Amino acid sequence: MLETLITSKTRIRLLTKFFVNPKNIGYLRGLAKEFNESTNAIRKELNNLSDAGYLETETDKNKLTYRANTKHPLFETIKKIIHQYLGLESIVKMVLDRMGAVQRVIIIGDYAKGLDTGTIEVIIEGKQLNTDYIDQLSEKIEGEIKRKVQFLIASSYNGEGLVLYSNIKDN
Repeated sequence: MLETLITSKTRIRLLTKFFVNPKNIGYLRGLAKEFNESTNAIRKELNNLSDAGYLETETDKNKLTYRANTKHPLFETIKKIIHQYLGLESIVKMVLDRMGAVQRVIIIGDYAKGLDTGTIEVIIEGKQLNTDYIDQLSEKIEGEIKRKVQFLIASSYNGEGLVLYSNIKDN
């Protein structure tokens, strides 16, 4: 769907990398290697996105690093579009509909790093969750978002990841 609006696959991959999780950073050669693309193709798109203000740059040692510009007026809109494109919003909605007392929904692995590799790893954190629903949920979501989804159930999770939903109040 997004491919009809943005015809550059490299641009979509860069937007996914930086806008799925604003903590993600990258540099030219690292992104070229990660995406298995030429540095020229990556450089062109990084320059376009930076010139438009969507990406911020910072010099770290002799590397120019890039990250999403969270102060850009369209940051939240682009982030929401990327989350919808990947199916992350659908995952959260379906989990919250019938899983019980969900405390957090966390994406880990490649998708938390902004890599659209085809398998989304999701941790559902909570107590007394409807674990019988998970198998049905996986099939239903995979059919809707056209990506494989692996669910992990945990009563608590302290590792790295992208929190998509939380009902835990900060103290």
